[in-house]
Amino acid sequence: MTEAPETTPSPPRARRLFTPERGVVAAVAMSALALAVAVVPYVTGGGSFDQKVRGYLLENPEILQEMSTALQANQDNALADAINRRAAADPGLLAVDADDPAFGPADAEVTVIEFFDFRCPGCKATAPEVLRLMQAHPDVRFVFKDWPILDRGTEVTSHYAARAANAAHRQGRYLPVFRDLMAEPALDPAAVDRILAANGVSLPQAEAAMQGVDVARHLTEIQAAAQTLGLVGTPTFFINGRASPSIQPADVDRAIREAKARG
Repeated sequence: MTEAPETTPSPPRARRLFTPERGVVAAVAMSALALAVAVVPYVTGGGSFDQKVRGYLLENPEILQEMSTALQANQDNALADAINRRAAADPGLLAVDADDPAFGPADAEVTVIEFFDFRCPGCKATAPEVLRLMQAHPDVRFVFKDWPILDRGTEVTSHYAARAANAAHRQGRYLPVFRDLMAEPALDPAAVDRILAANGVSLPQAEAAMQGVDVARHLTEIQAAAQTLGLVGTPTFFINGRASPSIQPADVDRAIREAKARG
């Protein structure tokens, strides 16, 4: 993966429904709660009020989750705002390329774009719901941008799967291949080949496409757009050019309905 310029965020990562970063947030919130309990007598001067505050904090530890959730939401919203400013400044970054797998009316009032990696846990978790959203909203255009970011060292599976899916798209088999690649828990090149064959993809034609310059160019352009936008992980959803701060399908569905209502 091309190294990100110093002006962009840290290297991309998979966005999970629960991330290590959220664990850190929870730990920080726990520390803050413990500190609050400890310093109450010193801040307020002692007395029955102190005891009530201390007792409330100890008896209601669920406020820890509230603190963690609120902090994470603020961080997610701030990141989405920064991405949206970049997208608004250069709409071409979200242009639908002729090689992008796109489904739904070309003149749809609402377009959903997903940047994803086939090995990303969050992408795998949301994929079935994304396919259901396509069925629930036949008037919406869904665009898939394969952004393989999880290969490290000698690993090649994310890039191999992305090239294979694009090759399948050229044979009109993208969605079933997408579905099965996302459903495969132990993805590797052999599993990718098996999934292609199982979905009626010609392997010789697919291999030629995977090694061709067109697929390589396409994936390179997606990588460049993602970096310029400042994306930090997968999946990232855009609804009518605006990044969703949430990866939850229900939130994406809500954003779609709101976009429809606005016309």
